[in-house]
Amino acid sequence: MKKMTLSCMVLATMMAFSACTSNKSEDSKEVAEEQNDQKLDDTKLEDDSEFAVEAADGGMIEVKLGELAQTNGTSDAVKKFGAQMVKDHSAAGEELKKLASQKNITLPTVLSDDKQKTYDDLAEKKGKDFDKAYVSLMVDDHKKDIREFEKAASDAKDPDVKSWASGKLPTLKHHLEMIEAIHDAEK
Repeated sequence: MKKMTLSCMVLATMMAFSACTSNKSEDSKEVAEEQNDQKLDDTKLEDDSEFAVEAADGGMIEVKLGELAQTNGTSDAVKKFGAQMVKDHSAAGEELKKLASQKNITLPTVLSDDKQKTYDDLAEKKGKDFDKAYVSLMVDDHKKDIREFEKAASDAKDPDVKSWASGKLPTLKHHLEMIEAIHDAEK
């Protein structure tokens, strides 16, 4: 018993030491992609897993930025849009987690470094500056998302991934219409 306790303590100390001395934090998205490459190499899910990882990373930033819009925004329209992003993208994220689990796809658990930088840059803005930057980002981001989801809806090899992507398109298109209306009203 003493040997087992001592072994556990040594192992825990080594793990804590290695975690503290590591100078490089790993990008959650890259880690997920690497794990999927190892698990799914040469399978029909390889490309689908890349889409799922991108969708998860994109959904997480939409939620985080939606929360930020509710606190840093000044316009009621921006705040309401932010709340809608939190609601819709949280629900889509949960659906994607279930689907990924069924397909043995690893998803990122935190924002990628790139998305975190986007969040940090926007978090520095307040008031009308925030509203303008957020609206512009959401217009561009939703146009990009729609293209990616349309591609997955037509090209995904797994029927469940294809169906999930296809099912999210109406919501993404509605989001784009909403944010474009806010953008046009600000002019």
